[in-house]
This record gives sequence, structure tokens and C-alpha cells, in this order.
Amino acid sequence: MRIGLLGTGPWAKTAHAPALTTHPELEFVGVWGRRPQAAKELADRHRTRAYDDVDALLAEVDAVAVALPPAVQAELAVRAARAGCHLLLDKPLATTADQARAVVEAVREAGTASVVFFTTRFQPEPEAWIAEQAERGGWFTARAQWLGAVFTTDSPFAASPWRREKGALWDVGPHALSVVLPVLGDVRRVSAAAPGPGDTVHVVLEHASGASSTLALSLTAPPAAAGSAVELRGESGVTLLPHSPHSVVESLTRAADALCAAARTGRPHPCDAAFGLRVTEILTEAEDVLRRSALHD
Repeated sequence: MRIGLLGTGPWAKTAHAPALTTHPELEFVGVWGRRPQAAKELADRHRTRAYDDVDALLAEVDAVAVALPPAVQAELAVRAARAGCHLLLDKPLATTADQARAVVEAVREAGTASVVFFTTRFQPEPEAWIAEQAERGGWFTARAQWLGAVFTTDSPFAASPWRREKGALWDVGPHALSVVLPVLGDVRRVSAAAPGPGDTVHVVLEHASGASSTLALSLTAPPAAAGSAVELRGESGVTLLPHSPHSVVESLTRAADALCAAARTGRPHPCDAAFGLRVTEILTEAEDVLRRSALHD
């Protein structure tokens, strides 16, 4: 499958371009970016072509991988789907439900495949654990912590304008939801949301299964406190999400595998654009709860 890359930032350089270059089923056709010089440099590094015109790239590929801010991603994903391209997207799919819904509708109308890269869902050990816990059922509650140190270290992602604006809720919140939702089921209500230090957010969710979950999310954790963990408690006891030794490039390669399979079979992947839309809707609801709480303070 011929694939192009939209985006030239740190994530495109460290994850997408290496994964697309080495994937056995993909032909890495070229790169488009909002900064032409950056696109040329990235393309040269991976011995592919830089495109000045995004539509010219879309016309020459079967699929695109997107490594752009979510609002930009959503707009270009619609454009790519309408051009007949399969979509390997990043989380969050968008930062408004309307944007995300437009992507889902474009994919549906075009009949193209879509996969949203929630990193944990494409790591073998967590993937197997999630499937096992979903099958087991009987869960009473979950506690998820996704504490990053992006804003407290010299991270290449710290300068990202959309992360500065939207914070941990939108950056690492999708990771937590991607684990909790397939195990506890859909969310019927965001019960509470409260701010913490920096961009830290605490969210309480009621699930359709009757279970509840809490999310602690941050990009401003002290480096020594950074890390992620998910704990489930239920009829069968207590279990923890296993960590994976696999690199982000290996995980993204598995996401590309999933896109190839969905395109080949026509069967949607569990982490498709529709799932990305649901995550966006829940994050929007949590953001609204936070905003209303701030108004009453």
C-alpha cells in the first residue's frame, strides 16, 4: 500500500517516518508539511519525496499517516478520505465533537479504513491484558493515572501550542480512555472533574456497565513522579495494566498493520475513527464540567 505522511514535527520524526520507512507492506511515497523546508529535510532523511501541495500527495497514495495538531488533523483527514485515502490518525482525533464527527462521516461516505493510534492499544502485552479483562467482566471500579513530565522537563513536545492550550486532558486523557472504555464499557456520564497543579485534571466517570472509574491526568508532574498505571478491582480481585518493552516505532508499526488489515478486509478496527469520536465526546464533556466548575468558583 502506498502511503504518505502529513506532518514534520517531533512525533513525525521519531515515530511515523521510521515506522513507515521500515514497514514491509507500505511504500513510503512522500511527506507534506506546513513548513516546506522541514518536509524536505524529513523526506531526504528517509529517501522519499517532499510535496509542496497536499492534494498532489493525496492523489498519489492509497493511505496517509497524520502527525499534526488535532484540529489540523481533522480537517486534512476529511480531505484525505474524500480523496479515497485510508487513514492512520493520531490521538486525539480532534478537539471538538463536530470536527471528529466530520472525519467519521467522510470515512463512512468514502468507504475507507481508519485507525487512530492510541499507543497502549498497539502494544502486545497491554492489548492482550485489555482483551482478557473485557472478557472476564465483573469489574467494580478502575483507577487510571497518566502523569507526564512534558512541561517539567526539556521535552520536544513542550513547545506544542495545542498541548499548551488543551493540556493533559486532551493529550494523555485519550490514552487512559483507550484502556478503560473497552474493559468497563461506554461512559454514560462524566460525574466530576477538578483541576490539580499545573494542567493536572481529575475526572470521575460513570460507565454503562455500572462500574465507575477515575482518571488522574497531567503533563506537569515532577519527573520522579511521572508514569502511567491502570488498576482494576472487581469480582475476580485486583489487576494492573502491564507495561510494555516495545518502542513507539514498534507500536506504530502494529497500528499500520491494523490499517492494512482493515483496508484489505473491510472490517473496522476497534480503534477506528468512530472510537476516536467517542473519546472526543467524553473529553469534551469533561472539559465542559471543568468550565462550569470554574464559573462557580
